[in-house]
Amino acid sequence: MLHRLAYIFIFLFGFALVSQGQNPEKPKPPVTRILFVFDGSQSMFASWQSGTKINIARSLMNEMLDSLDNIPIKHFELALRVYGHQSPVPPQDCNDTRLEVPFGRDNITRMKAKLKSIRPKGTTPIARSLERAANDFPDDPKARNIIILITDGVEACDEDPCAVSRALQKRGVILKPFVIGVGLDQSYKESFKCVGNFYDASNEKTFQKVLGIVISQALNNTTAQVNLIDDEGNPSETNVAMTFFDHVSGIPKYSFIHTINRYGNPDTLILDPLMIYDLVVHTVPPVRKDSILIVAGTHNTIGLDAGRGTLQLKTYGSASNRNPIKCIVRQGNKMKTLNVQEFNTSQDYRTGTYDLEILCLPRIIEKGVKIEQSAITTIQLPPAGLVTLASSSPGYGSIFKEEPDGSLEWLCDLDNNRTQQSIHLQQGNYKVVFRPKSSKLAIYTVEKDFSITAGGSALVKLN
Repeated sequence: MLHRLAYIFIFLFGFALVSQGQNPEKPKPPVTRILFVFDGSQSMFASWQSGTKINIARSLMNEMLDSLDNIPIKHFELALRVYGHQSPVPPQDCNDTRLEVPFGRDNITRMKAKLKSIRPKGTTPIARSLERAANDFPDDPKARNIIILITDGVEACDEDPCAVSRALQKRGVILKPFVIGVGLDQSYKESFKCVGNFYDASNEKTFQKVLGIVISQALNNTTAQVNLIDDEGNPSETNVAMTFFDHVSGIPKYSFIHTINRYGNPDTLILDPLMIYDLVVHTVPPVRKDSILIVAGTHNTIGLDAGRGTLQLKTYGSASNRNPIKCIVRQGNKMKTLNVQEFNTSQDYRTGTYDLEILCLPRIIEKGVKIEQSAITTIQLPPAGLVTLASSSPGYGSIFKEEPDGSLEWLCDLDNNRTQQSIHLQQGNYKVVFRPKSSKLAIYTVEKDFSITAGGSALVKLN
């Protein structure tokens, strides 16, 4: 199987390019860096199938490296770290781990030579090897950093490989590791599932197959589509931003504008199958789906309910164009501001019920506004009127709305440094209360009543 790996990879890589419609002007794919963490501990001398574990693992690794050497695509690099091969036991040396071949594009010959020279003798410091592997990768935030751990035993130094693996993933240093267990005792297998994607190589043939599968997954992306489902159950919603996050680290990995392609289907995306994703579709409000598993080698379909309609805010008159009125949009019966939308604009929202607070004077509250699938809901505001307040000298003052029951609603304070100012008000009855700055007695307060009609104007003299 390993000798066919190069051909499989070339086919899949070509398929990915066609699916994305790539051309030479598009960015190059990120570098994939694969670090092999190889077990050189004493137990690898044990007999297994046709020979010893170390000889079989070394032989199959060499075949795999030969296959990778024949791949013409050069956007990946390899490195080799070995543990348990420097210090014999007893005593136990938990620092017996070393980067034997650093990352590079032309180091396969060096890796094969190093594998040939390994003589198993020591202990099994898996956690410490993973921890130090973090420094083996070059500082490259765009790279895909992958660890493939090949081991026949469990942690022997009372440390926690699972905690180390989780920490490295959370920091975004590596993707979830691959772990290949070489003839592991049945009781040990469960302990590796928290470290990474565990594969049980119970015999020589299975090890050969697993190694090919792991390398293929490490080097290739796969396809997916996102179905944004409307309220009628159809994947019709589109033209909205969406972001895929690494579920473990929370780091954003891909952002797309959702597209319906020329065949009327959600467009095909190319995703890294080694990650678990959280997907946020940036509708208003956003819709989220967590812990998405991408199956390598198949076309994945991800569905989210994202039905939308349109809120259109309209008003008339030149004054509204010069000083656009804003509207606070909240989900029904919730206080959190969802959006601030200007009048004479349209905005798509998820279907549901919303509360609006229109920031005119006086403010207008509209509760229970329904947004329905693919429909336009229009809120129309009558044109405002204009009051001009004039005084012989600047002063302190406030404008109030007169309610039918005689009560007053404060609307705004006047600018105490100006002698004339104009304010847009909705139709209604108002009162202005004013005292000049130069007058130090409350008795000089002036009260004036005035009315505003839609689109009309009024002059109020405060002398």
